[in-house]
Amino acid sequence: MRKLKLLVALILIGLIGLAGYAFFGDMTPDRQEVRRPLDLNAAAPEPVTAPAGDDVPDAD
Repeated sequence: MRKLKLLVALILIGLIGLAGYAFFGDMTPDRQEVRRPLDLNAAAPEPVTAPAGDDVPDAD
């Protein structure tokens, strides 16, 4: 019974520590500006179609 109380106490201390780290820890993302060129006249890629034939299973 004594080991069970110790295990419960350690689990509670761990959960309280995890909640404290999540609340007070510095977890803000590093912000940086991203600039990429955009080609507005680029052609769209051809759509991929499924092969026709006997290798396609029937939907029953």
